Amino acid sequence: MSAGANPYDVAIVGAGPAGLGAAAITAGAGLTTLLLDENPTPGGQIYRAVTTTPLKERSILGGDYWAGAALVAEAQASGAEIVGGATVWSLDASRELAASWAGTSRFIKARRVILATGALERPFPIPGWTLPGVMTAGALQTLLKSSGLVPDGRLVLAGTGPLLWLFAAQLLRAGARIEALLDTTPWANYLRALPHVPAFAISRYAAQGLALRREVARQVEVVSGVTRLRAEGQGGLASVAFAARSGERRLMADVLALHQGVVPNVNLAMAAGIAHRWQPAQLCWVPVLDAAGNTSIDGIAIAGDGTGIGGALAAEAQGRLAGLAAVAAVAPERLARVPDRQLLAQALARAERGRALLDQLFAPPRWSRLPEGDTIVCRCEEVTAGQLLEAVGIGAMGPNQAKAFLRCGMGPCQGRLCGLTVTELISKARGVAPAEVGYFRLRPPVKPITLAELAAMAHTQRAVAAVVRE
Repeated sequence: MSAGANPYDVAIVGAGPAGLGAAAITAGAGLTTLLLDENPTPGGQIYRAVTTTPLKERSILGGDYWAGAALVAEAQASGAEIVGGATVWSLDASRELAASWAGTSRFIKARRVILATGALERPFPIPGWTLPGVMTAGALQTLLKSSGLVPDGRLVLAGTGPLLWLFAAQLLRAGARIEALLDTTPWANYLRALPHVPAFAISRYAAQGLALRREVARQVEVVSGVTRLRAEGQGGLASVAFAARSGERRLMADVLALHQGVVPNVNLAMAAGIAHRWQPAQLCWVPVLDAAGNTSIDGIAIAGDGTGIGGALAAEAQGRLAGLAAVAAVAPERLARVPDRQLLAQALARAERGRALLDQLFAPPRWSRLPEGDTIVCRCEEVTAGQLLEAVGIGAMGPNQAKAFLRCGMGPCQGRLCGLTVTELISKARGVAPAEVGYFRLRPPVKPITLAELAAMAHTQRAVAAVVRE
C-alpha cells in the first residue's frame, strides 16, 4: 500500500498469537486488515517458523508449539493481508503507521490499530555478559526453531522462569548436551508463591511444568539457589562462576545461555504517546488499558504480552477480543460474523489461571537486575553501572537525564536492552519507586532505518518541496 491510498479498516503490528487471533477476527468479519511482522513468516516468538522449521520431529518442540500452525492457517485463510519482513518504526495519534519492507518505507493509515508487539527477554546484566559465547536463551531458541541448530561444545543455561525449563527440554530432545542448569530462583520466592498454589494446581501449567522439570533434572545437573553469577574469559567465554549453597563454583563453558523471564515490548507504544504504568508484580512497564484493551489514544488497542506477560493462549484470546472490539467500532453490523464475546472472555480467564503463582515464583532476584561497578548496562554505548550511578550523583534524576549525560539508551536498540535496568538502578540510587523515576522518552524511528528509505517517502518529498517553495 502506498501513502495516500484508502486506509485499512484495521492495521495490526505483530504476527504472534495476539496479532494472528486479532487478524482472524477482523478479516473474517470482512474488514480490510493489514498484519505486519518483522519475521519473514507469521508466528511470533512462541510459534516462530512454525510453517517453515526444518525440525519435523514434533516431539522436539512439543505440542504447544505445533498448535500454532492452526492459528497461522486460520489467519492466512481469513483474507488478511499478511506482510513479513516489515519493520514498523513509527505510530502517531492519528493512527498513521510508518513501516519498512522490501527496501522501502511507507506511511499507512488505519481506522483502528492493534499493537501485538509481544515480549522481549528481560535484561540479565552480569559481569561478562558481553563476551562472545554469552547469549540469551531466546536467541538460541530462535536458532533451534528457524534453522534446527543446537550449540556445539559445553553449554550452560542460567536464570529463572518457565521458558528456561521448556528450552532446556527442547535442546535435550534435539540432541544437545547441557553441562548444567543454574537456577537463580530465590528461595524466598517459593514462600511468596504458596498462597497461589490452589489456583495454579487446577491450571494447565501445573502438570506441564512439573513434567518439564522432571525431564530436565533426569539428564542435567540442576544447581538451585544460584547467586553472584558471572561469565569469565579473555576474548570469549571460557568459564561460568557462581555461588550456591555448596559454596563458590566454576564450570568450564563454551556457551552460556541467560534467561530471567520476558517483559512487554513497549517501545512502539511509548513512542506513540500511549500512557504506561509500572507493574510491581512483573517488575516492568505496561500500558494503561480499559477492559476492552483500548489505550489512552482513541482507536489504538494493545493485546497479548505487550499488555503484561500471560503466555500464548492468553495472548491469542486477548487478540481475538481486540479484534472483536475493532469490528464493533468499525462495522457493528458485522458482529454476527464473529465469535461470542463471553466465550472469548472465558477462554482468556482459563488461560490466565495460575499466572499469579508464576509471577511470584519466577520474579528475578534483585542482584540479577541491579548490576554494580564495571558491569555493562547499556551494551550499545558501553555504559557501566558505575558510570550510571555517578551520573545520578551529579543530577541525573531519571533515564532521560542519564541519556543526556552518557548516551545511555541512544543506540540501535533504543533502550530495549537497558531500559528496565536503568530505571531500577536510578530508583535504587534515589530511594524512590520506579514509577517516580520513569522510562526513556521514546521517539520515532523506534527501529533503525536507512536515510535512503526516509528520504524516498512521499511525506518527506512533500515536506522538502514545501521548504523549497518557501
